[in-house]
Amino acid sequence: MARGLPIVLGYFPIGFAFGILAVNAGMNTLEVTLMSIFVFAGSAQLIAVGLIGSQAGLATIAVTTFLVNLRHLLMSAALAPYLGHLSRLQQGLFSFQLTDETFAVHSMDFKTEAAPPRARFFATNVLAHLAWILSSFTGAWAGSLLTDLKAWGFDYALPAMFIALLVLHIGEWRKAVVALLSISLSTVLYSVTEGHGYIIITTLVAATIGITLGKKKVDARRSPVNPGE
Repeated sequence: MARGLPIVLGYFPIGFAFGILAVNAGMNTLEVTLMSIFVFAGSAQLIAVGLIGSQAGLATIAVTTFLVNLRHLLMSAALAPYLGHLSRLQQGLFSFQLTDETFAVHSMDFKTEAAPPRARFFATNVLAHLAWILSSFTGAWAGSLLTDLKAWGFDYALPAMFIALLVLHIGEWRKAVVALLSISLSTVLYSVTEGHGYIIITTLVAATIGITLGKKKVDARRSPVNPGE
């Protein structure tokens, strides 16, 4: 649970802002709470609420949120090798509660311990989920009181949290290079394209570069040392 506290601190302003936006889009407190319980995807929920407010159709909402959440394929694939000891039910529960933030925590955890105790990462996941539900409910309840998110700084809560998680992952120059390339590419694509396809493109390009640099690092370690050099 201690590992999940930073996530909780980041979720509360974001979930609170989501609750306010959802109520302003026409949802009631119960609907907001149930959405956070059964969907539990911050960016997808925020996007869905925006589409609901603009009277978008169900197909548009489903396709858009699906594309935004395609990154979960990459995240789950990265963690899959460490979850083979779990039952199918446990794997399903873990996958359901996997978010960008819990992925960041778990990926760092699995680097130091191949098979950490189940109670540890499930406690992190459940605590994060409960924090998101509670913050969403609170935001929906207070939605009629706060309507100007920018005045309170809630609009910057999500990128601020992602920046903090990114900094925690940069431990060597290769990761710094991948991070800088990702930032540059996503910024360029965001300015010249429409929709959220730039997220998938940037993720695939950055992951490919990261794998390539990682492979060169491994090959350099395995190459024999020339005594004459």
